[in-house]
Amino acid sequence: MSRCIVLLSGGMDSATALSVAKEAGHDCYALSFDYGQRHNAELEAARNIATLVGVIEHRTLTIDIGQLGGSALTDDSIEVPLAGGEGIPVTYVPARNTVFLSLGLAWAEVLDADSIYTGINAVDYSGYPDCRLEYINAFQMMADLATKRGVEGRSIQICTPLVDMSKADIVTLGERLNVDFAQTISCYSAAADGSACGQCDACELRREGFTTAGVTDPTRYQA
Repeated sequence: MSRCIVLLSGGMDSATALSVAKEAGHDCYALSFDYGQRHNAELEAARNIATLVGVIEHRTLTIDIGQLGGSALTDDSIEVPLAGGEGIPVTYVPARNTVFLSLGLAWAEVLDADSIYTGINAVDYSGYPDCRLEYINAFQMMADLATKRGVEGRSIQICTPLVDMSKADIVTLGERLNVDFAQTISCYSAAADGSACGQCDACELRREGFTTAGVTDPTRYQA
């Protein structure tokens, strides 16, 4: 079986992407990031998910891009909004996916892995410039040019199985793949125990996804 890297945040999208990779028959290596985010509950979720699914190895890299600020998810001076608003949301973390994919690419070269799976989704997060298919295509071109495998004609494929799905589609797919959504965390302002605020944009999108899919929402919301 071919090896793949799965970027695993602890959220429902990345957990579903991991199960897609697993179903495809890959030997999965999960990679998470402690990047200075507001809470570490999602990292605990990632560890739980990796154990449940049964990856070959799960690593968490510390790379504090939060020191740069500029995002409500990493900068305490910027309040997490209850709605995304117009334009690029303040919850956008500058260059986050570029940093994560680059480190995933590095590990893929070390492991001689054939692909990197990410739960990037363009429909629900259309305001994020690094969640567009055009961005992924551009990164793929860079990866082909900038890696030993790419130069040798053995491209490391960037796989985005959820990129065009709605949140309801992701819930439906995850249900078919037996993803334990109760273990996942999507909230921008989750408590230390992982319970969700129920008010931020991420919580609203998640709740709407379960409702539209006709699936019971297993999320633990704060009282």
